[in-house]
Amino acid sequence: MGNNEIQKGEILLQVKNLKKYYPVRTGFVKKTDLKAVDDVSFFVRKGETLGIVGESGCGKTTLGRTVLRLEEPTSGDIIYENESIIGKDMKEYRKKMQIVFQDPYASLDPRKTVSDIIGEAMDLQKLCSSKNERRERVLELMKLVGLNAEFYNRFPHEFSGGQRQRIGIARALAVNPGFIICDEPVSALDVSIQAQIINMLEELQETKNLTYLFIAHDLAVVKHISTRIGVMYLGHLVELADSAELYRNPLHPYTEMLLSAIPIADPDLSATRKRIRLEGEVPSPLNPPSGCPFRTRCPKAYQACRESMPPLREVAPGHFAACHNA
Repeated sequence: MGNNEIQKGEILLQVKNLKKYYPVRTGFVKKTDLKAVDDVSFFVRKGETLGIVGESGCGKTTLGRTVLRLEEPTSGDIIYENESIIGKDMKEYRKKMQIVFQDPYASLDPRKTVSDIIGEAMDLQKLCSSKNERRERVLELMKLVGLNAEFYNRFPHEFSGGQRQRIGIARALAVNPGFIICDEPVSALDVSIQAQIINMLEELQETKNLTYLFIAHDLAVVKHISTRIGVMYLGHLVELADSAELYRNPLHPYTEMLLSAIPIADPDLSATRKRIRLEGEVPSPLNPPSGCPFRTRCPKAYQACRESMPPLREVAPGHFAACHNA
C-alpha cells in the first residue's frame, strides 16, 4: 500500500502479507498446502467500510476469520490500533473486534434463548455488575436492531432468517466493538430482508461510529455499502480501489468480468451492454497455475503472466491492481 494512501485517514486495521495455508494429504504420505489466503495486504480506515468480493472459494471468509484470529495465520502481520495482535491474548481484542456470521441458522446456539445469546459475551467480559443491568443492556440492544422485548426468552427456532441475523448483529454489538467483520451477512436472506439489514448496518455505523470489513459475493450489495472495494481471486487480492472508481474504471480483467455480470434493471440498456463471459473453471488452490492465478481464464494473458505473479501495485492514486497489463 502506498504511504500517501495511508496518510489520508486514521488507520484502524492494517494487514501485511497475510497467509493462511492448510496442509492437505494428497497421497499416502505426501501433503500439499492449500493456499486459502496467499500474501494479502490491505488497510481499513476508521469509520469506513472496506468491501471484499470474489467467487465462492476465493478465500474471503478465511481472510475475515484469520484477521480476527478465529483461524491462526500461517504468516504475516495483523495490526489493530497500531499494535500487532499476532501472538497476543485475544480476550481483550474481542471487545474491540467482532464478527457477524454468514448463516443465521447455524451461528446461533439452538439451546439458548435470545437473552443468553446476546448476553453471553457481556458475561465473559464481565461488563455488567448485576442481573438487572445485564437485562437492561440486552433489551437496549434488541431495540437497537429492531427486535421486540417480548422475544427476550425465545429460542432461535422461533424466528425467521432476518430476525436471526438481527440477533447475531446484537450479539456482535454487545461488547461495544469499534470494528466488525460482516461475513456475507445477507446472502442467506430474501432480497427485501437484505435491504433492511444493509440499511440497519449503515445506521449503526453512523450512530455507533463503527468500521466494517464487509465480505460478500454480490457486487451490487457491496457497491451500496462500501467506501472502498477489494477483489479476491484464488487467495490473492487482485484489485483495490474506491467503490465508485472500481465500478467506473476496473483495471483487472477479473473485475471487468464480475462487473459485466451485474444485472441492469433497464432492458434497453441491458441489451446494448456487452457481457464478458468467464471461461473455464477456477483452478484448484491445491495446484494453482504458475505466475498470475487468473491467467488460465484471462483473454489478455501473455508470457509474463505465466512467468511471474504480478504484485499489487498502485496504478493510479488510491487504485491498486495485480496485473501485468494494468
